[in-house]
Amino acid sequence: MDTDVTSITPAHLVVMGVSGSGKTTIAGLLAERLGYDLAEADEFHPEANIAKMTAGTALTDSDRAPWLAAIRDWLGTETDAGKSAVVTCSALKRSYRDVLRDARGRVRFVHLQGSADLLAERMTHRSGHFMPPTLLPSQLATLEPLTGAEDGLVVDIAEPPAAIVETVLHWLSDN
Repeated sequence: MDTDVTSITPAHLVVMGVSGSGKTTIAGLLAERLGYDLAEADEFHPEANIAKMTAGTALTDSDRAPWLAAIRDWLGTETDAGKSAVVTCSALKRSYRDVLRDARGRVRFVHLQGSADLLAERMTHRSGHFMPPTLLPSQLATLEPLTGAEDGLVVDIAEPPAAIVETVLHWLSDN
C-alpha cells in the first residue's frame, strides 16, 4: 500500500538510534519515498570527533554541541529553501533532540530501537564505518528514549526495512 504524505507541511525527519540500528538504510528509503533531501549526520562531525570515535573514545556533550548545531542549521536552511528533509542522527539524549527541534520547520523523530544483541551483531558485520562496536555499550547507556511529549515514533528494528518504512509513512499520514 502506497501512502501519500507529500501534502504534509514541511517537516524534517530525524531518524535516530544508536549505532547499528539501521539509520542510514531507513533514512534513505524514507527520503526516496517522500522525495525529501537526505543528509547523514556523520557528514557534520568535525574531524576531531571522527578521530576520537575511531580511536574508541566516546564523545562528550561538548564534542557533540557543534555537530548538533550544524545539523540544526542544515535543517533550517532546508526549511528556508521550502524543502523537507530526512537526516540520520543518533540523537541519544533529549537535550540533543532539543537542539535539533530548534531548527526552523517542524522536526519529528523516528527512533529505531532494538536489542543490544541485534545491534552488536549488525555492527560486527558492517565494514567501512568509523564507529567501533566497543562504543555500543556507552551509546546504550547514554540513550534517553523518546517521551510522550516528543513528536516521534519508536520502531522495532527487528522488522524488515520495507515494513519499518510503511509504519513510518502511516504514522506521518495520521499525524
